[in-house]
Amino acid sequence: MSITIDSAGRLVVPKSVRDAMGLRPGMPVDVTYVDGHIEIEYAPLRARVDTGSPLPRLVPEDDVAPIDDAAVRSALESTRR
Repeated sequence: MSITIDSAGRLVVPKSVRDAMGLRPGMPVDVTYVDGHIEIEYAPLRARVDTGSPLPRLVPEDDVAPIDDAAVRSALESTRR
């Protein structure tokens, strides 16, 4: 897939790629140059550790969409061999 950089240095990520990655307007991403190509990745999620309950838990500092049991199950299954 070929795209063009405009005079301001911007490029448009094609809709099919945005959809495949789940990218939405305003979503932060990291862009790096590695071994002759550009990589676009999700920006790391900022979070803190809450130790105020019996077990520590990771709490995001930004708004994130909640995940349900089905999403967790799917993620686990996709990493199993």
